[in-house]
Amino acid sequence: MKTKIYFIALILITSLMSSCSADDELNYENDFGKSQKAWLHFKQSSANSYQYVVPAGSVFLAYGWETTITVSKGKIIQRYFKYTGNTESIPDNVPLEWTEGENEINTHQSGAAALTLDEIYNKAEKEWLIKREGATVYFEAKNNGLISSCGYLPEGCMDDCFFGIRIKSIQSYNPK
Repeated sequence: MKTKIYFIALILITSLMSSCSADDELNYENDFGKSQKAWLHFKQSSANSYQYVVPAGSVFLAYGWETTITVSKGKIIQRYFKYTGNTESIPDNVPLEWTEGENEINTHQSGAAALTLDEIYNKAEKEWLIKREGATVYFEAKNNGLISSCGYLPEGCMDDCFFGIRIKSIQSYNPK
């Protein structure tokens, strides 16, 4: 009788394990975990006040842009955008740089979305690093262990279709 119960339990456990979707698995799980620990340490040591820079551009354009997000005590207080490189082809009516204050965050359409690093790590874990067919997943932590590149690129993509984030630098922010 005991053998029969163990056999049924084994079948149930095996079927439960095999029914879990591979899509729920995380790419770079160990690297992500180390980076998340580094983030939690940085968050505490910086009093959750920091700035990070998101660079972007296109393979086909002669210019790029950078967005700097400023967070103070866990709240986004500023988003600064600036075109970089050869900006001569940008129309005169387009501002080459702008700053959004605390009450204007994400009112401009250009630039990286204003997210806290908590939100970025959450998106990394729930969206960008999920194993998926037909895509190559990337993760790097070159900002003193914090995320520097995280996302995926669909197979067959021809230009600028990276889903995720690239972060050029992260530093503590000390409000004046």
